[in-house]
Amino acid sequence: MKLYTKTGDEGTTSLVGGQRVSKCSSRVCAYGDVDELISYLGVIRAHAEGLSFSDDLFQIQQHLFEVSSYLACEGECSYLKPLEIEAKLAYLEEKTDRLTELLPKKFSFVIPGPPAVSAEIHVARTICRRCERAAVAIEKRSAVDIDCTKYLNRLSDYLFALAQTVALQ
Repeated sequence: MKLYTKTGDEGTTSLVGGQRVSKCSSRVCAYGDVDELISYLGVIRAHAEGLSFSDDLFQIQQHLFEVSSYLACEGECSYLKPLEIEAKLAYLEEKTDRLTELLPKKFSFVIPGPPAVSAEIHVARTICRRCERAAVAIEKRSAVDIDCTKYLNRLSDYLFALAQTVALQ
């Protein structure tokens, strides 16, 4: 089997379910941005191997694969497993709360910087915010698209808390 199909040569791609759309459609941009975030979290995990949060980032990458699958589906996606958004939001909120307890109270903007892993997490946070904006920009948003947006919003909060915690260590 060949890796390439040539079906996208004219600037279209298939959504989950087979519908052909432009590669610059808002839905394709949204799940493409999430794909970038998944990959960048992999870079962070590679640089943070053995650190306590590496397993959390792997779990989040798995969540993001589900989010991406739903963003790549317009309409009903009965063959995708349920997103179980409440459990995923609770996971992020619990992790964020634990990290936040370790942080001093700050009431100003933060300039990302050393250590390198903290700066990389801040980059992931900004990619996550772009993912969130892209998910909001989808035309004909469904309830599950809104759930995906909620997840991305909570994830950016988690990434901010994680970057700050790592910077303090």
